[in-house]
Amino acid sequence: MKWRFPGNFKKILAIFLGSLFFLSLLFLISVFSGFWGPLPGKKALASKNLDLATVLVDHHGQTIGKLFREDRIPISIEDMPPHLLEALVATEDARFYEHSGTDTKSLFRVFIKTIVLQNASSGGGSTLTQQLAKNLYGRERSGNLALVAHKIRESVIASRLEELYTKEELLEKYLNTVSFPDNTYGIESASRRFFSKPAAALTLPEAAALIGSLKATHTYNPRLFPERNMQRRNVVLHQMLKYGKIDEASYLELSEQPLILELNSKRITHDRAAYFREQVRKELEAWVATFQKENGEEIDLYRDGLIIKTTLDLDMQVMAEESVKQHMESLQKVFEASYGKRAPWDKNTTLAKAVIKESAPYKKWAAQGWPHQAIMDSLEARSEKQIFTWQGTKKRNLSTTDSLLHYLKLINVGWVSLDPPSGAVRTWIGGIDYDHIQYDHVVQSKRQVGSVFKPIVYATAIEQGIPACTYYDLRKIAYKNLGGWTPENASEKDDKKYMNYSMEYALSRSVNTVSVKVMEDAGIPNVISTARNMGISSPLPPVPSLALGTAELSVLEVARAYTAFVNNGIPSDPYFIEEITTNDGKVLFTREPQQPNTAAFSKRTAQTIREMLRSVVREGTASRLAGRYGIHAEIAGKTGTTQNNKDGWFVGFNPGIVSVSWVGLDDQRLGFNSTAIGQGANSALPLFALWWQQLEDHRPSKALTTAKFETPEAEVLEALDCKTEKRDGFFKRLFKNPNKTRNKDFKGIPNQGK
Repeated sequence: MKWRFPGNFKKILAIFLGSLFFLSLLFLISVFSGFWGPLPGKKALASKNLDLATVLVDHHGQTIGKLFREDRIPISIEDMPPHLLEALVATEDARFYEHSGTDTKSLFRVFIKTIVLQNASSGGGSTLTQQLAKNLYGRERSGNLALVAHKIRESVIASRLEELYTKEELLEKYLNTVSFPDNTYGIESASRRFFSKPAAALTLPEAAALIGSLKATHTYNPRLFPERNMQRRNVVLHQMLKYGKIDEASYLELSEQPLILELNSKRITHDRAAYFREQVRKELEAWVATFQKENGEEIDLYRDGLIIKTTLDLDMQVMAEESVKQHMESLQKVFEASYGKRAPWDKNTTLAKAVIKESAPYKKWAAQGWPHQAIMDSLEARSEKQIFTWQGTKKRNLSTTDSLLHYLKLINVGWVSLDPPSGAVRTWIGGIDYDHIQYDHVVQSKRQVGSVFKPIVYATAIEQGIPACTYYDLRKIAYKNLGGWTPENASEKDDKKYMNYSMEYALSRSVNTVSVKVMEDAGIPNVISTARNMGISSPLPPVPSLALGTAELSVLEVARAYTAFVNNGIPSDPYFIEEITTNDGKVLFTREPQQPNTAAFSKRTAQTIREMLRSVVREGTASRLAGRYGIHAEIAGKTGTTQNNKDGWFVGFNPGIVSVSWVGLDDQRLGFNSTAIGQGANSALPLFALWWQQLEDHRPSKALTTAKFETPEAEVLEALDCKTEKRDGFFKRLFKNPNKTRNKDFKGIPNQGK
């Protein structure tokens, strides 16, 4: 029987085929028009550069870290061992040297399986050149149709790449772009990550392990799944046997070898100066925006391989970070033990309950109308969490409440060191651990500064013409026009109640009653004006308690202000970046010499306060630098402790460095429960002391640690040449009741009532 097709069937078939052709044509047009991703021409391909990380270096040229989207270290094919290339070709593209970029049979197979059979897992079949195309230009869309489009697009790009480059150049580009496990890009980064060696030194089993991981970078990650990676490594070795790159004896021997990793766990991008690097990154973002606007050049901070020369001294930074770990770990233990069983971070305390209610999770669920108990039940649900401890990051089965209260009790730190003449930042520690606490306590946190503010008061008094040997008695005064406010000293000893202290002696002992009296004589507006001229921009309350450090300042502000004492009255402006260049050496930015700021006070005043602050270290509140830590260098300094031991401060400086450290808890409702633990001499000073000990053992820092202040002018030495204490005369003692608090008005301010 002869089949006859109805006339309309031929018409339908023609329409179908025509439609299929039309749709296919539209599809190809969409691919070539760039709808599925860029389709670069030969010129664009020839000028295509690999994404390069921006490198941050310290002022000596040591690498601090990188800014990148894809971290890679490009190398030439001469630095790639032959067995690495052979393993790659044998495993990923055995016909690599025969085709011109595209394997037509594989492409057709993907089309049939994906579109006709709807097999979403049918991918693959790409040549190394097509994979290179994908590495260079990525895939912008997903789905079965997108997969076919990408295969076509990558085939076109691959053909163009084959015309532009030799096979060896293509292999070089591929191995420099491909992604390996642990977010490492390029064979050099992967080799350094997993074997702590350059790619040139990879053995055949090591090279095979890395090439094997390309099939699925998570599944065959040698760190996470060593046995699985070994199996895949042996597949690579078998492929090399199959294509005659090794003999059977070698295969049997190599496939039996264990996988021995030498992980580089301290990758530079995650280790040192994390808070500093983030501060530099923010400044670079602002610079890029301004630079592009002014110059019309496009700069990608994360891909263009810039070299950023910063002001940091990496050796000094590492020593500072080690000092933080040594001291803060010990201080944390003492702090927790001092509270005993009934600690403020116990779940049932008033503070803990308040912290939980103020937390973001609680507020989120409360805003959604959840009742209190339901929220608490949710917050008490346990799960595995990574938390910071001084023994390293730990995985613990904790509730959200547990985590909140864990971080509540952690003592934190802010610490910065500046080069006084220039303002260059040499060290910067914004907290105890950047991975878990990104809040930067150098610039973001502002805390009461306590006695660290007193030298500004004394400098104002000296500048106002008050002689440095002026004596002030220690007695308390109740200031009537301040509602009876009565400043007190830390200790009131009977044998001192008839004593008068010189300004130098009072500052070295940080005597509160004297500081307020000096403020009264200097004038509150004058003190504020001096502070402003020293670079302090935060609000300064125009009240007498300012003399005791009730102003809330950042660590960086304090450091900037103290540079004026080193620079004979002239404060310097802190900065982070010296120079920005392209990876081929073109200078994009260089910091020009700056005009000096206006002097906050005279050279004579600066020298006078310096000598007073040297007394703080020699015999005052910072004398433990020598007594406990054996430091006898020429250092000036000042300790600071705020009310209820909430904040501990220490400033230490010499002609080459100004270092300011703060120690405290982030929640200001919680502090140290004793002055012995929380005072600046115990909480903050040891950071500086431990750091300085390391600097003295560090030969390149010898010039810094042995630096000496210039000899003060004769008038300064003469002005300070007086007895430290002066006892009241007989008749004054006869008619003076040391136990009776005097009542008077504080000069220069209106009555503020009771």
